[in-house]
Amino acid sequence: MNKPQQNPATKSTGKWVLLALIVLGIAAFSFFDLGQYVTLESLKENKDALKAYTQENYVLTVILFILIYSLQTGLSLPGATILTLAGGFLYGTFLGAVFVNLGATSGAVLAFMVSRYLLRDSIEKRFGKRLAGIQSGFTDNAFSYLLTLRLIPLFPFFLVNLASGMTRIKLSTYVITTAIGILPGSIVYTNAGKQLGQINSKDIASPGLLGAFVLLGLLSLVPVFYNRYKKSSAAKGKIDVEKP
Repeated sequence: MNKPQQNPATKSTGKWVLLALIVLGIAAFSFFDLGQYVTLESLKENKDALKAYTQENYVLTVILFILIYSLQTGLSLPGATILTLAGGFLYGTFLGAVFVNLGATSGAVLAFMVSRYLLRDSIEKRFGKRLAGIQSGFTDNAFSYLLTLRLIPLFPFFLVNLASGMTRIKLSTYVITTAIGILPGSIVYTNAGKQLGQINSKDIASPGLLGAFVLLGLLSLVPVFYNRYKKSSAAKGKIDVEKP
């Protein structure tokens, strides 16, 4: 029995509706200046109220947190770092990392699908040169290459999402690799958020807080060491090739 084919006009309409919703979401973020609520200052000013509300409405806030994080990631809006810190402050290091991971992975899938089915031509026009290197890396081994990009943030998160959508990587591979690759960084940042939530204006920096920032600093150095390793490996390979 033949499967009913989807009307091309209906499929096209669905794409335009989704694109319109995305544009409206970004426009609303700018018009209502929602960026003011995803700052470190705002988090510190409202931390007591946020904590109290979370304790009273735990399940609801978890759902809202994952949904907000997903939309932020999917629409490539600013505030991911602050949301991750907030996740650590509100839910603790490991549960916060789990909720962040669910939100970020869901949002990354949304961006991936939008890139693959809606914005391919416009993305290539705007980011073509920057995407070329990423796209070529997927040719040999998509899983290991994407995992490297997630673990070692050489390129912006949103750019990797968009580039992945324009490759032939399977959605299942993309989801699994993204979830695994962003987990270490999520734990580092939620740990920092937890430490920030445990101090007040009268406290001198605690060992826990200092340790959290040390981890953040080490995480930021990973791309530097990776680049040095690549250059060293390339130079060694060149020497070996030149040997008689």
